[in-house]
Amino acid sequence: MAGNTGGPWGGGGGNRGGDDDRPRNGGRRPQDDGPQIPEIDELMRKGQEQLRVLMGGRGGNNGRGTGGGGNGGGEGPKLTRGTIGIGALALVALWAFSSFYTVRPEEQSVELFLGKYTATGNPGLNFAPWPLVTAEVINVTSERTETIGGGAGAGLMLTTDANIVDIDFQVVWNINDAGKYLFNIRDAQQTVQAASEAVMREIIAASNLAPILNRDRGVIADTAMQNIQAVLDEYDAGISIVRVNLEKADPPREVIDSFREVQAAEQERDRLERQADAYANRVLAEARGKAAQVMEQAEAYRAQTVNDAIGEASRFSAVREEYVKAPEVTRKRLYIETMEKVLGAVDKTILDQSIVGGEGGSGVVPYLPLNELRRSTTGGN
Repeated sequence: MAGNTGGPWGGGGGNRGGDDDRPRNGGRRPQDDGPQIPEIDELMRKGQEQLRVLMGGRGGNNGRGTGGGGNGGGEGPKLTRGTIGIGALALVALWAFSSFYTVRPEEQSVELFLGKYTATGNPGLNFAPWPLVTAEVINVTSERTETIGGGAGAGLMLTTDANIVDIDFQVVWNINDAGKYLFNIRDAQQTVQAASEAVMREIIAASNLAPILNRDRGVIADTAMQNIQAVLDEYDAGISIVRVNLEKADPPREVIDSFREVQAAEQERDRLERQADAYANRVLAEARGKAAQVMEQAEAYRAQTVNDAIGEASRFSAVREEYVKAPEVTRKRLYIETMEKVLGAVDKTILDQSIVGGEGGSGVVPYLPLNELRRSTTGGN
C-alpha cells in the first residue's frame, strides 16, 4: 500500500508507516497548547485538488506528497473527448433548466432582455434564453386590498355644504398587465392609495352631507370605482379596480350627538311638510272639482239659452211666414194665445155678454156668489 501515489484527492504515496496520525495541513503539526483545527485546511486543500483533477491537472497537494516521500505525486485523470461531452451535456441541461419556465393560468410572466422589458409570457411552458433573457412571474388574479381612512382623522372629508364626514372605504384591485405594473409605476400600493383618496375627496366635495349618510352610498362607491380606474389608466399602471367597499360614512365623533338631533329635527320637518302637502293636494283637488262643476253648469246654461233663443227665433220666423199668408187669422190667433198665457193663471169668472148688457140684455149685473163658487171649485179640484 505504500506505492499508491494516485487517487481522486491527489494524495501522494510515501512513508505512511509511522506517520498515519499526522494531520494533513502541509506537513505541520500544530502546537500542543494551540487550537487544533486541522479539518478546515484539510477540506480546503481537498476541494482545490479535486477541482484541479476535474480540469485535467495533476494531483498531489501542489506537487507535494502528503507523506515525507519527496516528489512522489501522482497524475489525475486527463481531459478526454468523453469528459468534454459529458461537461457539454451538463452545461446544456443547466442552460435549458434556466431557460424554460412555466406560467400558471393565474399568472403572467415578464421577459427582460438584458434588464429591459421585451414581452409578456403566455400561460404554459415558455422559453427565455438565459442569461440574456430573464423572466419574472407574477400572480395577476389574486385580489389585493387597500384600506383608506380608519385612522385618527385620516378619513375626514369636507362636503359641498360645509360639513365634515368621516369616510372609511376599501379598494380591491388586481393586475391586468404585468409589464405595465412592473415598469410604469414605482409603488403600486401607494399609487392605488393616493389615487383612491384623491378621487373620494373629490366626490365627497361635490355632494351634500345628507345623501352621503343615507341613500347615495352605493352611487358613491360605483362612481369612485370608475374614477379610480380612469386615473390608473392615465398612469398606464396595468391595474384593474375590482370593487370599492364604502364601509363607514358618519359625522365626526365630536359632533355625532348634535348631528343626530339635527337629523331628528330634519325628519320632523319632512313629516310636517308631507302632511302640509297632503292637505294642500286635497283642498286643491276639491277646489278644482268645484270649479269644473261650475264650468259645466255654466256651459249647460249657455247651451240651453242659446238653444231657446234659436227655437224662439225659428218659431217667430214660422209665425211671420204664416202672417204674411193670412194676416187676419194669424193676428187673431196670436191674440188668443197671448190672452191664454195672461189669463190662464188668473182666478176669474166669465159672463155671457147677453146677460150683462148686450143685445136683449137687461143691463143689470146679476148677483154672483163668487166666494161659494171659488170654494166649490177648490173643493172639486
